[in-house]
Amino acid sequence: MQIVLSDPIAMGLVASLFAGAATGIGAIPVLLGGNFSRRTLDLMLGFAAGVMLAASAFSLLVPAFEMVTGWVEVITVVGLGFGLGGLFVHLADKYIPHAHFETGVEGPSSSMARVWLLVLAITIHNFPEGLAVGVAFGGGDPSMGFPVAIAIGLQNIPEGLAVAAPLVREGYSRNKAALLALGTGLVEPIGGLIGVSVVAFTSILLPYALAFAAGAMVFIIGDEMVPESHSGGNARLATWGIMIGFIIMMTLDNIFKFLFGG
Repeated sequence: MQIVLSDPIAMGLVASLFAGAATGIGAIPVLLGGNFSRRTLDLMLGFAAGVMLAASAFSLLVPAFEMVTGWVEVITVVGLGFGLGGLFVHLADKYIPHAHFETGVEGPSSSMARVWLLVLAITIHNFPEGLAVGVAFGGGDPSMGFPVAIAIGLQNIPEGLAVAAPLVREGYSRNKAALLALGTGLVEPIGGLIGVSVVAFTSILLPYALAFAAGAMVFIIGDEMVPESHSGGNARLATWGIMIGFIIMMTLDNIFKFLFGG
C-alpha cells in the first residue's frame, strides 16, 4: 500500500481502475431486477454532468491556472490545452463508428453489431475520464488526484445505470447489460496509465495535460450529457441534478485540498 501511495504512476493506474469499475456498481440495481423510469435516469445523468463540470473547473483548470504566470501563458498553455481536449473528443466522435440510445448510429458506417457501437460510444467518453485521473496524479500531489478520481467514480455510478437499463429495455439479459456497463468503464485505466506516465516523466506538460483533460470532459458534458438528460421531457429535473452534483463535487474537492494541505 505504501508503495502505491508513493508512486504517482501506481496511484494513477489504481485510482483510474477503481473509478472505471464504478460503472459496475451503477449496474447492480439492474442486475438485481430493478426497473428505472426515464425521469430517474435523466436526474442521475444530470447529477453526473454536474460532478464532471465541478471536477473540470476546480480539480483540473484551477491547478492548471496556478502553474502558469501571466495572460500569455493562460492563453498558450491553459487555453490551448483546453481547446485541444475538446477537439480530441470531437474527432474521436466523428471518425470512430458508434451509436447512442437516443440519436442512433454516428460516425463512419460500420457492420458492427449495435451493442458494440453503443459500447464504443461510452468508451469514447470514458477514455478522457481515465486520462483526467492519470494526469491529476501525475504531478505527485494527492490533493489534486483524489478529487478527480472521486469525481469520475461518482459520475460513473449513474453512467453505469444509464448504460445497463436501456440495454435491458432493448432486449439484452440483465447479466449481459451489467457486464457491458462494467466493461465500458474498464477502458479508463488505459487512459489513466497514459496520462500519468506522460506527466510523471515530463512534468512540464502538466498544466497542458490538466487543461486538455478538462476540455475533453467539458466537451462531453455539453455535447452529450446535458442534451441527452434534457431530451426526455425532464429538463428541469436534470438541471437540478446538475446543480446537486456540482455542489457535492465542489465541496468534496475543497475537503480533499484541506485534508492534504493543497
